[in-house]
Amino acid sequence: MVLVLVIGDLHIPHRIHDLPLKFKKLLVPGKIQQILCTGNVCDKETFDYLRTISPDVHVVKGDYDEGSNFPMSVTIVHNPIRIGVVHGHQCIPTGDIDSLRSIARQMDVDVLISGHTHVFQAIEMDNKFFVNPGSATGAWSGAFNEEPVPSFALLDIQGPIVVTYVYQLIDGEVRVEKIEWRKEPDNIAAPKPTAPAQSIPSPTIGSPPGVTGW
Repeated sequence: MVLVLVIGDLHIPHRIHDLPLKFKKLLVPGKIQQILCTGNVCDKETFDYLRTISPDVHVVKGDYDEGSNFPMSVTIVHNPIRIGVVHGHQCIPTGDIDSLRSIARQMDVDVLISGHTHVFQAIEMDNKFFVNPGSATGAWSGAFNEEPVPSFALLDIQGPIVVTYVYQLIDGEVRVEKIEWRKEPDNIAAPKPTAPAQSIPSPTIGSPPGVTGW
């Protein structure tokens, strides 16, 4: 079992000053084995903060990460799952699922993590799983008038099964939902609906079972 924090689009300090305090209280060292970040970290202090949560941090370059040496994409393997990470500004139009499917095929990954829209999303298609953790700070996206809901995700990877816990700050309270996806053998790769989101009782990082730099 591996617990992976998926986070991104922080835009600190340009659009917002910090992560929500209720998120910071959950993101404590010693619980999370790895961090995958979709970019737009925007300053070294925020990157250094992520490294206090877990030393194994992989960040891709967002369209506002000037001055960083983050790569445009990364591929991480948790056998048998291959995970690809991109910021998402490569998708035209923004967030387009067909464009994301094309990127997943090019990267030859089972799970593709992307950001840029500032809206959480989890979609299963073509025996692949597409996850967008949204904006962890709820920073303005520049594309929508509505204020984004702050969110991040935890992936609990258990062999071919990925259990996703999405944490959202709604009306001042942290709400948690659970989505399960299983990688099927290639010979039965027919699409099937993603399991519906389910509420879990306690929004604590301990509740799920179990660097690239600036």
